[in-house]
Amino acid sequence: MLLRCLVAFVFFVIFAMNVALAANSDGSTPASISTLQVERGDGAIFLNAQLAFDLPAPIEDVLLKGIPLFFVAEAEIRRDRWYWYDKKLAIATRQIRLAYQPLTRRWRLNVSNTSGSNGSGLGGGLPQYFDTLPEALSKVQRISRWRIIDLAELDPDVLHTVELNFKLDISQLPRPFQIGLIGQNDWNISASKSIRFASEVSR
Repeated sequence: MLLRCLVAFVFFVIFAMNVALAANSDGSTPASISTLQVERGDGAIFLNAQLAFDLPAPIEDVLLKGIPLFFVAEAEIRRDRWYWYDKKLAIATRQIRLAYQPLTRRWRLNVSNTSGSNGSGLGGGLPQYFDTLPEALSKVQRISRWRIIDLAELDPDVLHTVELNFKLDISQLPRPFQIGLIGQNDWNISASKSIRFASEVSR
């Protein structure tokens, strides 16, 4: 009798775990790219985007403990080819570091860029400071005039595609945190969107 009860209890625990996993299988932290645009100017193509996502309580707790988060935006530019797969011209990468400073109770944001087919870029800019997390997060979610490729690298006679991929990069968290986050959907913040454009896009 005792063995039968124990087996029933084990099956109940397994069933409850499967229900919990199924409830979270679609990810509990949805993210989206609501706006994606390109514009031409100063001999280059610039990207503008607006993202939307929330930070769940566990992620905010980590930030408040002084552990920074790293968001990565990657823009891949491809040239249309009718006879084969599109040709990849360049990948521009933006890394955004968000950190809380307990002594000043302010939020610090650092942005660094690389762009072009050779991976070079403008490097990091000056840090930005915010009084609240929503203010800092709104800056993370807005990409404005990000230089992703020079016009000289584009073919003026064909269409091109830019695909923007954005994610919270948990690989840059301390190793113990990475191990503890396995299977936790709260930390799966990512979004992707692409558009086609000609090199003669709007000024």
